[in-house]
Amino acid sequence: MGGSLQTELLMGNSNTLFVSLIWGSIGFGLAIYGKKQEALVPLFGGIALMVLSYFVSSPLLMSVFSLAVIAAMFIFKKWS
Repeated sequence: MGGSLQTELLMGNSNTLFVSLIWGSIGFGLAIYGKKQEALVPLFGGIALMVLSYFVSSPLLMSVFSLAVIAAMFIFKKWS
């Protein structure tokens, strides 16, 4: 039982891993798109989505912050 708890603390739970995979994949796609199109907003937004999973460990907060980054990209692109 102690080994399982230690693994849980080191790796996080499966929800965090799954949400991190989803938002990191979306960020990777945005970064590739931004690089190929030479557009800075999707490039830096994608990088922000990929890096976000390293600093936020809660799946709910990670999703909220990721949606906020995407909304900020949309607003910034719309008004620039």
